[in-house]
Amino acid sequence: MAAFYSTCRYLQGVTLKLFSNYQVDGRENIPPMGPLIVVSNHLSYIDPSILSHAVNRRLNFLAKRSIFVGFPISQMLYAYGAHPLNRQGADIAAVRWAREKLSRDGTLVIFPEGTRSHGEMIRGKQGVARIIQMTGSPILPIGITGTENLQSLLRAVNPTGDIKVNIGAPFSLPTIEGKISADVMQSMTDMIMTRIASLLPNEYRGAYKTPDSNRQPSSGKQICVE
Repeated sequence: MAAFYSTCRYLQGVTLKLFSNYQVDGRENIPPMGPLIVVSNHLSYIDPSILSHAVNRRLNFLAKRSIFVGFPISQMLYAYGAHPLNRQGADIAAVRWAREKLSRDGTLVIFPEGTRSHGEMIRGKQGVARIIQMTGSPILPIGITGTENLQSLLRAVNPTGDIKVNIGAPFSLPTIEGKISADVMQSMTDMIMTRIASLLPNEYRGAYKTPDSNRQPSSGKQICVE
């Protein structure tokens, strides 16, 4: 499985160099070791492949169960580091899998919106905050632009246009003991989404636009773990 992932990552780098204007900012913010949860906006089916090339760590993904559609797609997804997630309720197996990966200093990717947007961010789901609270892992926010017009998975071999990955400074959620109320969980979810939005141009921020959001996205040149 490691060979399959490495091969896909290498080939994605080749196609990005050949066909697109590809840029990654903030790679210096990526912790070299230790458990890590990557959170990103989600525009296209090829976003996981773009992230795999941009982040120089072996990534694992929680993906909606409906895309695991039988041989050979399911086998390829598993080999790439993906695990099915039931979005209709608590998925104990997926949470257990995520915690196991993180316990081994792995890197987990979650798209908090829960689905692809149409270019502008939509409200994040509370599930990502719950998983992060369960593990206490640091969070690496990432903003992706330019993949919204590359909707077919086949566009991974022909990724045209201006594609940018903006990697922000890692941060942590506050530690809360005991049962967490829905309001507090929503507040933590919004905290995560706001960090992602700060890495995007105004026109991508959608539900997370603020009165001062016309300013340029932060480039995350400084590492700041809170």
